[in-house]
Amino acid sequence: MNSVHPPVLVVGAGPVGLVAALTLLQNGIPVRIIDKDHHPRIGQRGVGTWPRSLEVYNFLDVSEVNSLGKSPPPIRSYKPGTLEPLKDSSMVPHLEPTPAIPFHGPKLMGQQLLDVILRRHLEKFSCSVEMGTELRSFEQCDEGVTAILAKNGISETFDTKWIIGADGAKSVVRKQLGLTFLGETRDDIRIVTGDIRLTGVGLDRVHWHRFGNFNKRGLSLRATDEIAEDGWQFFLYGRELDLTKIAENEELVFETIASLIPTEITFEKVVWMSDFRANIRMVNKFSEGRVFVAGDAAHPTGGQGLNSGVQDAFNLGWKVALVQKGLADKSLLETYSAERLPVISEMLEVTTSILDKATASGDLTAGRSPVLYMLGINCRFSTIVLDEFVTSVERKPINAYGVLDEGHLEAGDRAPDAPNMLQVGGAELDTTTLFGLYRPWYHTMLVFSPSLTDATPILGALEAYDKSVVRSAVVLPSSASVTPVTSPDLVLVDRDGYAYSTYLVEAGQMKVFVIRPDGVIGAIVHGAEGVKRYFSNIFLDA
Repeated sequence: MNSVHPPVLVVGAGPVGLVAALTLLQNGIPVRIIDKDHHPRIGQRGVGTWPRSLEVYNFLDVSEVNSLGKSPPPIRSYKPGTLEPLKDSSMVPHLEPTPAIPFHGPKLMGQQLLDVILRRHLEKFSCSVEMGTELRSFEQCDEGVTAILAKNGISETFDTKWIIGADGAKSVVRKQLGLTFLGETRDDIRIVTGDIRLTGVGLDRVHWHRFGNFNKRGLSLRATDEIAEDGWQFFLYGRELDLTKIAENEELVFETIASLIPTEITFEKVVWMSDFRANIRMVNKFSEGRVFVAGDAAHPTGGQGLNSGVQDAFNLGWKVALVQKGLADKSLLETYSAERLPVISEMLEVTTSILDKATASGDLTAGRSPVLYMLGINCRFSTIVLDEFVTSVERKPINAYGVLDEGHLEAGDRAPDAPNMLQVGGAELDTTTLFGLYRPWYHTMLVFSPSLTDATPILGALEAYDKSVVRSAVVLPSSASVTPVTSPDLVLVDRDGYAYSTYLVEAGQMKVFVIRPDGVIGAIVHGAEGVKRYFSNIFLDA
């Protein structure tokens, strides 16, 4: 560890803490990350990574989540008491792939493997998780935070500038901050889930098997080689099962599973298991002073909780980095809570609705819609986004957790992708997609312009900003000449028209988009003045 203390302490090294740390490290901010557990957690746990989170991992250059993750298998349910299929169905709503959405379906990857992958990425920055290190308490003042840590019974005083609490549902950081926890624990919805090794006669590894009923007694089994060649993730549920007892006893797990599958089962062992209750809770705010909470520490809910936590961390990281570098005012950090609270609040409503429908129908797939892809999540209501093409009269009520509408795009929305861009000017790139340009440590200004000459005044306005945190690209229409041009700025020709179409720009129109480091459209403006107005809310002296 450097003699100069890292300015950020991340508490908790699950995916949320790891993404927070990686985002900061890529921004050039040193991080110390600790976890109270002595060994990395085992178990599949939350396995679904939805398209919006796949985009986050893509921006962080963590391609393995998409390449190694598996698409959800078809769900097969059976006629009672038999292995005769009743019906096959999909766990997720279908979404057609489009040029704007490179990741058009969720991927399944156990948290154990996800943690390993993210830790490897941290190690590229010579940062590793300090296991068995616990946060006992902290005190903050205007200048920084003093944390009391404990490892192997030895206490340590650690001075830092910021703390990010990603320390789970029982978060010490949240309790220390005294944040109010709003919501309820649903005792009517309990599940025992875990990893198990077993083989069953006639039980294929192609389907996600479902036996019984969600309300009375039921079992869901998903094959995964991440555990072993005979490994499965299991879920036991239903009011007729004594789930508290089952969660404490491996033999009872075997007995219960054997009673629900009408075939000969050979059990190897339960690798890991846990008793899960539906927690529909969230904090009243995500930060206090120099201390923040993210993920389960802020909203311990199943289903979308882990994905939302990763997105919390990604929203926060670039903001802390700019303030720590002295480029932005501390007030920028208030937008973390302001932008995430409405999203999480609406997420809990969506989750509750899905749970209610599943309970009412006895079917776990009931009530699932494309909203779960998380591509419609937005912060149009944020004080730091700017849209010169939308009048305040047109502003609709906050719908932070919306369904994606590809025919509408405004500041605060997710920036779409566009493939097959042709580079005709600027330093040599290794990408042909817009997503290939966006990264967590700088804003990207896209200037849609009929010609390079028309774009010149706007590019001139960028001279005032630090090149390490603001980059630009001119996007010319498909009709533009593809002759290489000499330009210090990146110049792209949208040869298939995907960018103009997905960003809703007419061929002869001038329109400027400022894409934030978290892949959100910060501004949609007419020209240089609008760009200056946007950055005046982000940077000091802008």
